[in-house]
Amino acid sequence: MSGEIIRGSRSKRVSLIAGSVLALIIALLIVQRYFPLGSLWGSKPSSAPVSTAPEGKPGGGGASGNTAKPASAPGKTMATPVKAVTVKQAKMTEDINAVGTLLADEAVLIRPEIAGRVTKIHFTEGQVVAAGAALVSIDPAELRAQLAQSTADVALNKQRYDRANSLYRQNFISRQALDEASSNLERASAARQETLAKLSKTEIQAPFKGVLGLRKISAGAYVRPGDDIVTLEDTSSLKLDFRVPEMYLSKLKPNQELTLRVDAYPSDTFKGKIFAFEPGVDERTRTIVVRGLVPNPDGKLRSGMFTRVDVLLDTRPSAIVVPEQAIWPQGRDAFVYKVTEGKAMLTKIELGVRRPGEVEVLKGLGAADMVVTDGQMKLKDGAPVMVLPAEPPKAANTESASKPGS
Repeated sequence: MSGEIIRGSRSKRVSLIAGSVLALIIALLIVQRYFPLGSLWGSKPSSAPVSTAPEGKPGGGGASGNTAKPASAPGKTMATPVKAVTVKQAKMTEDINAVGTLLADEAVLIRPEIAGRVTKIHFTEGQVVAAGAALVSIDPAELRAQLAQSTADVALNKQRYDRANSLYRQNFISRQALDEASSNLERASAARQETLAKLSKTEIQAPFKGVLGLRKISAGAYVRPGDDIVTLEDTSSLKLDFRVPEMYLSKLKPNQELTLRVDAYPSDTFKGKIFAFEPGVDERTRTIVVRGLVPNPDGKLRSGMFTRVDVLLDTRPSAIVVPEQAIWPQGRDAFVYKVTEGKAMLTKIELGVRRPGEVEVLKGLGAADMVVTDGQMKLKDGAPVMVLPAEPPKAANTESASKPGS
């Protein structure tokens, strides 16, 4: 009984193994049908018939037997598509933009030199006065009395000196007595001159032609030396002070023209010329103070105005200009990819003036050169490139889109 059970279990095992082997064979046949075993080991079976025709003649496989060509020749690099433009020539101006302050060509604050009561004011506020015009009178009565006294002292000491001189010649007095008489006469004369000088200062006059400001006193006021009376400014021309970096010092010179604008007259421009420089450079800001002179015949400009200054340094009518996106900086140097005979050549350039979207090239490019403007990230020096055609204008696309049936 047990022997029959053992023989039955063995027969079941054999059946299971045979079924597994059969299933594996069927699976291998299916794989071979759809996935040839040769492709799994890297070999490529040739499905095309082998041509036995002589060289140069079509083979038995049909007319297309020898016409298949490879997509690219072995070892040949594909050209990289890029966008590029030809450099253009344009007028470029090099200038300095700065801010400055207007100052009166001549300005003074009128103050008295002596104390006294103001008897008369000879001007009106805002008046234009000539040089030497009377402005203010101070009461001279006290000084006139002092002048009369000093004049009498001079006359008395003159008589004493003449008498002493006569006595000295007759040897009745000593030389010392004559010297004392002479010294007394000189002191009296000096006192008279001092009184005359003070008396002249009771009439305050304009030192130069200019415009008067607002007065600080009224008639009858008592003034002391140094009290403010009125401001006098010569605004027929104005000084303009502004700062520029020291790197531009070699490009600035006297009589160089400048242009300025002020907020009070935004549509007007005013012309002037440089006439002086501060002798030293400010060590904190590394700038130098430049002073210009601006004519003001219409009287529009006033001292203290804030100005925007533009100084023209140079004009180049045929400068080489490239788009800003063509610049390829590397460290402190600037490069462009110049397209030469289908290759992108990395070319070092020297930059000049910048303006929105464009940069001037001083050295490194010629008038007919073409530079890459898009695609530099994919390029290396000497790499072959294919320049893509320029995009059509947007206006043309809009017109074509608006036509019916498009």
